[in-house]
Amino acid sequence: MVSAKSRVTAKTMGRLRLAGQGLLARAPGEPAGFASVEECVRHMTAMQAQDLASALWAVGQRVPGSTASDVRAALDSGTVVRSWPFRGTLHLVPPQDLRWMLEITGGRMVRTMAGRHRELGISSEDIAHCRDIAGELLASGDGATRERLFEAFEENGQITKAQRGVHLLGTLCLHAWLVQGPMAGSNGKAAGQQLFMPFGEWIPKSRELDRDEGITELLHRYLRSHGPATVDDFCWWTQIPKAEAKAALGRISGQLVELEFGGTSYWVPPETASLLDDGVPGARTLLALPGFDQFLLGYKDRSLVLAPEHAQKVVPGGNGVFKRMIVAGGSVVGTWARSGTGRNAAVVPEPFDADGLPPAAVRSFEVQAAKYLKFMAG
Repeated sequence: MVSAKSRVTAKTMGRLRLAGQGLLARAPGEPAGFASVEECVRHMTAMQAQDLASALWAVGQRVPGSTASDVRAALDSGTVVRSWPFRGTLHLVPPQDLRWMLEITGGRMVRTMAGRHRELGISSEDIAHCRDIAGELLASGDGATRERLFEAFEENGQITKAQRGVHLLGTLCLHAWLVQGPMAGSNGKAAGQQLFMPFGEWIPKSRELDRDEGITELLHRYLRSHGPATVDDFCWWTQIPKAEAKAALGRISGQLVELEFGGTSYWVPPETASLLDDGVPGARTLLALPGFDQFLLGYKDRSLVLAPEHAQKVVPGGNGVFKRMIVAGGSVVGTWARSGTGRNAAVVPEPFDADGLPPAAVRSFEVQAAKYLKFMAG
């Protein structure tokens, strides 16, 4: 284990996280980010994606020159998939990693839903029945929307109301029988949705890792992309038991740097920790990040980058819906909103400080706003 004794602050830790996530250049004159959508998602391992538009921009901020169409194309081609690997929440993940991730986390998610399944009258026989119904419907290879699958379930005696259909379909995905595939068309009710496909057809090649190997790889990749982070952060992110996470850390701690801050151990890869030698860049960097971005949601403890007194401004009422964030110098300093559509679209900052953003920050935000609108239109 290597231990770094460098002095760090909360803002320094935030900027190290920005660098690890591809949101900040590691050195002056060096570009930030990744060369492609696939490279970005592979590095991040999993990116929160319950809101598709937010997920598109989360990738866009990390892949210079990309457009929303590039991310949609990755979903259409299957080089990136959108599924529920952790916490019952949609994420963008590399396709070759999804099966082994689900083998590690899916059982726990299924057990967590057992009580709700009893309330909804969902039995193992019902799940097997729906698997067969879906298999027959999808045999043509064309895929089907959620609504079409629900129609098929209903036609065969499986009720889908009161969230029953959602739980049936989600369980089929957790068992790696189905997976979300290409986008459904641009018109009609299905616009913006993805078609469900047989897992093995959409993802013909999957890596094979046993549980210990998989947890160790997940932890290592999480810390490489999200560090500085704690074991507790990782356990919250994946819902993997702490004992297994600690055992995995023991296997890789020699490949990491330990930073102590506030009496807590944070782990970071050497390439990110090396930024401390000459001063972490990005003190004046301002970013307009989407809601649900990994920079905030990728951690159990978010107080390093978001002051607790402002948390309700990002997640009003603690309702689980995260607003878009303005991040300056490694800290969340406000939110932002989009208004209008087409040529009338505008991006409006909502800083926490009643005096507003400083003049230089206003100019940086305007650049970010223009970048966002261009990305979403592309």
